[in-house]
Parts: sequence; structure tokens; C-alpha cells
Amino acid sequence: MELNNKKIINAWGMYDWANSVYSLVITSAIFPVYYNLVTTGEDGSDKVDFFGLEIVNTVLYSYALSFSFLFVAAILPLLSGMADYSGRKKFFLKIFMYTGSLSCIGLYFFTGENIEWAIICSVLASIGYSGGLVFYDAFLPEIASEDRFDRVSAKGYSLGYIGSVILLIVNIVMIENPTWFFNVTVKAQELASAGVGINEATVQAEGHYATILTRFSFLMVGLWWMGFSQITFYILPSNVYARKPTGKLLTKGYQELLKVWNVVKRMRVMKLFLLAFFFYNMGVQTVMYLAATFGAKELKLDSASLILTVLIIQLVAIAGAYLFAHISKIRGNKYSLVIMVLIWVFICVGAYFVTTRYEFFVLAFVVGMVMGGIQSLSRATFAKLIPKDTLDHASFFSFFDVAFHLSVVVGTFSYGLIEQITNDMRNSVLALIMFFVVGLGFLLLVKIPFYKVIKEGVPERL
Repeated sequence: MELNNKKIINAWGMYDWANSVYSLVITSAIFPVYYNLVTTGEDGSDKVDFFGLEIVNTVLYSYALSFSFLFVAAILPLLSGMADYSGRKKFFLKIFMYTGSLSCIGLYFFTGENIEWAIICSVLASIGYSGGLVFYDAFLPEIASEDRFDRVSAKGYSLGYIGSVILLIVNIVMIENPTWFFNVTVKAQELASAGVGINEATVQAEGHYATILTRFSFLMVGLWWMGFSQITFYILPSNVYARKPTGKLLTKGYQELLKVWNVVKRMRVMKLFLLAFFFYNMGVQTVMYLAATFGAKELKLDSASLILTVLIIQLVAIAGAYLFAHISKIRGNKYSLVIMVLIWVFICVGAYFVTTRYEFFVLAFVVGMVMGGIQSLSRATFAKLIPKDTLDHASFFSFFDVAFHLSVVVGTFSYGLIEQITNDMRNSVLALIMFFVVGLGFLLLVKIPFYKVIKEGVPERL
């Protein structure tokens, strides 16, 4: 297949556009705020009953995310081997996409009382999102030449940030203006006739319909994810290497994975990078998943401030992805990654001491700048370490994605556990520093391929 085909690369990037609304609206912005609101009692209690177990709402959510990533880490290696052997990466990507998008639609029915339903849908949505990434990422070395991995990876993440911000803004405008969609006056009159003061009745009526629209935003996420993914599925090639499977797929998938594992064991550079990625990604993903709950619980920020924070992060991340891709072009991926990990350490120190909303906004700006860069460059860097003569890209990327998912399990679980033990999220933030420092140590030992353009359009691997 022709590499660097603009149409195919754009179609590949559109899956980032499609699925990133989940990571923004569901995991970062609107759902965490809604979840905290509807699971907090009128007396301010943050305890919920989950299948008879009394637990803090935010701790339950952290554990649920941890479980979803642990499950994905357990099943992905074998599925990736099956996908490589059969040449059906796109088929597996579709399965996870529909699982995730339909689960987001299911969150529309979460009203606060049915906490079990919310957690089940949240877990399945997380599985759908994270499980599909290995098959999506595995297309990168099949559609672009190695010297363009950084730029193409950054383009994918940037499309994701742009698309998710567009839908988030639509959701915010919709939620903040319930009178555009409902007759608030009639509802307020009903409440007033029941003995509620007219001003209070208006506030309650607007809040009632804003809650409905908030739930509707989860429905929109599922439809957006499902709808725009069809562009990717229509254009992206189904079987790049025209592989024709024979025999039992499960057995052959295991053999394919075992073959790749034997290669990985002999590749010291890849093992060191995976260890580095495992540790620093613990911190990165935990910050991304739980920043909103930190702002709400520790700084008492309102919904508008939390959503503004997420918007700042997303918009700045677009520039950050391209900025660090450009730096890596000049100085190499390792240089860019080391700089970003050091910045993440200072972010954690700043988060421990932050006390005002404006300090939180400044911190969000810095997070956005390095969030886009570290995600896109980590993916591109790993792609450069994969042997050039292999056809098993999904199997190789399964090790990258297992490291990703296990790091999220350890990170979010540790975050929730430390909060549960100490009753203070700030102590959880301090623990993240250790993850970044250990990741930095392994990263310094990695020798990453570096391309330098010595003539126009002619890259040289150094």
C-alpha cells in the first residue's frame, strides 16, 4: 500500500476526532461533574451504596476506571495476535468502537439513584475507548513512513482535541440555555403551585432541564463517536498485507503473540522505553482522568470553572502536540520526552500547593502544553522502535497499550487508595511525582532513532 497517502492519513486521524469526545466529555469535563453532583447527598455526604457496599463516590469511580483498564490489558495481547494473523485490525476496532459508543448512550439513563448502571456503562465505555486504541495505533506504521511518524501522530491527536472541543462547546451552550429547548416557565409555575417560592421555582426548573440536557450530552457523545468513525472505516484499508488466515484463529493468534514476545525480549531499547512509558504515563493519565474531581473537591470550583479548565487544556494541547513534534524533529524524540516529563514533575508540585481558581487555570495551561506532546510523541516513538520487516504491528502495539493500561490501573488505583487512607487528594498528587521521576530514569537510558533532514525531503536516520 502507498505510504503517506493524504486521504488515508486524514481518514485515520478522523478516528481520533470521533473517539476523543469520550475522553473529554465523559472522562474529563461533563460526566465527572454530573457524577459528583448526583451522587452527593443533600447533607453533603459523598458516600454511595454500590451493590450493598458503602464507598466514597470518587473512590468508586477511580476503582471502576482501574478495573476497566486492567480488563483491557488482560485481553488485548491475544486479540492483537488474532488481528495481526487474520489481517482484521479494522474489524476489532469496530467491535470496541460500538461497545464504547453504545455505553456512552447508555449513560443517558443515569439519574443518580442507579449508581450500578452508571458504573457498568462507565466501565464498558472505557473498555471500548481504550481497547480500540491498540488497533488504531497499529495502523500508524502501515500508512506513514518512519520519518513522518511524529507529525502524523500529532495530527491525529490534534484532530481529536479539535473535534472534542467543538462538541464540548455545543454541550455547554446547550446545558447553560435550557430555555432554548424547554418551557421553563410552565415547570416553574408547577413548582410554585406546590408551594415553592417563584424565584426558587425558576431556579429549580432551570436546574431540572439542565440536568436532562447534561444527560443528553452523553447520548450525543455516543452518536458522534459512532457516526464519525464511519469515515475511518470506509477509507482505511481492511487488510494492508492481504493476509489469509488458516487454522484456528485463537491458537494462531496466541502463536503470533508469542512470536512477537520473543522478539521484544531481545530488544533492550524497546523494553527500556516501555518501562519509562509505564511509569511516566501513570502520572499523565491520572492527571487527565481525575483533574476535574480534584478541582471540584479540593478547590470547590463550580461546574463552569471546571469546564473552562478542561477547554484550556484541550486547546493548548493542539499547539503542544505540534510544538514538541517540531522540537523532536530538531533535537530528537528523547530530548522532547525528557523535557516534558520534567515539566510534569513541576506540575505535580504546583498542584499540591494550588489554592485558587486562577492558579488552577495557569496549571491547566501548562498541563495542556505537555499533554498533547507527550501522548503523540510516545506513540510515534514506540512506532519507530518496531522492527521494519514485521507485519505484526498490532501485536507490537499491544505491548505498548498493555503498558498504557496497566499504568492507568496503578495510577488511578493509587490515587484513589491514598485519598481513601489520608482523606486528602493532595497527598495523592504527591505520589504522582515518584512515577514521573522513575519514568525519567528509564527514559534517560533509551536510545531512540533520530531523523535529521540533510537535504530537502531526504531524511537520514542518525
